[in-house]
Amino acid sequence: MPLAAQAQDKPKWTLVIHGGAGIIEKGRVTPEQETGIAAGLNAALDAGSKVLAGGGSSLDAVQAAVQVLEDDPNFNAGRGAVFTWDAKNELDAAIMDGRNRAAGSVAGVTTTRHPVAAARAVMEKSPHVMLSGAGADQFAREQGLEQVDNEWFATPERRKQLDKMKANDKLGWFDVDLKYGTVGAVAMDAEGHVAAATSTGGLTGKRWGRIGDAPIIGAGTYADDRACAVSATGAGEFFIRVGVAHEICSEMRHAVRTEPDDCPPYAGPPLQDPGTYNLICERLVVPDQRTAQGIVDRVMGDVKSLGGSGGVIFVTPSGIGGWTFNTPGMYRGKASSNGDRLVAFYGDDK
Repeated sequence: MPLAAQAQDKPKWTLVIHGGAGIIEKGRVTPEQETGIAAGLNAALDAGSKVLAGGGSSLDAVQAAVQVLEDDPNFNAGRGAVFTWDAKNELDAAIMDGRNRAAGSVAGVTTTRHPVAAARAVMEKSPHVMLSGAGADQFAREQGLEQVDNEWFATPERRKQLDKMKANDKLGWFDVDLKYGTVGAVAMDAEGHVAAATSTGGLTGKRWGRIGDAPIIGAGTYADDRACAVSATGAGEFFIRVGVAHEICSEMRHAVRTEPDDCPPYAGPPLQDPGTYNLICERLVVPDQRTAQGIVDRVMGDVKSLGGSGGVIFVTPSGIGGWTFNTPGMYRGKASSNGDRLVAFYGDDK
């Protein structure tokens, strides 16, 4: 698509969210669950869209969207997070600013109500990128972030899932229900800046302080104004090995190119020798929807070739946003200033 057409069609802002991927199929999700999950996704879209429509930053928008999902027990992040083997909730989150590639993350927090807020505090109020465990919670307390008892995150449904896993030693590591309930958001704001945020409770029955891809910058979360913003969900070990989020952004950045363009008429002072006017003009061509989607699909194909499953959402500085997943479904949503609005669950949803 010519750059002029891209500029004309470019939305002022774009927001894409996800609530996890996995064996999400019609018949496996009850009507009550569908209603609750759709309400949660719409609430997250509303929160992020309000920020962006008001001229706010992509960073504020992704945090606002993710915090809504962290408070919703339908998702595996914050309240409603899965249990570890020891029947505790250990939470991970990350956030990244595409303007300067500043990033922050936390892993294994147990008392901070909004892990994504703790990740942002690490980014903005510490010299570090990642904090973990009790130290991360202590830092969050020192920054005045809301604290809760670990029991606040627990739900009866998640406890049943842990009991089911412990009762059946044939179940694999990657979640008893094969749903990777990580939540995430990516956004492009009116200034053309992108940001990404991801939050998760990890895997049911995880042990030994296991950490997945969500808080790993470049694996489950990445943002770069030169390329895109990405948030992932899935079998984290595979996403770490591929470096999914950074790999997508790297390919996207290298897909940007220049090509010759017609120069505007000369409007300067008279030239003694018009033959010396030899201006070379170029235009910047950024990935269109087809190119961007192809890059994302290709990287997720690499994950699948290693045996991994899951999905990603992405947005570019030109406002192109979307997703791909190699599982039967992914809870997802999208909104933009152009009036686009979509919430979807299943692989055949349009």
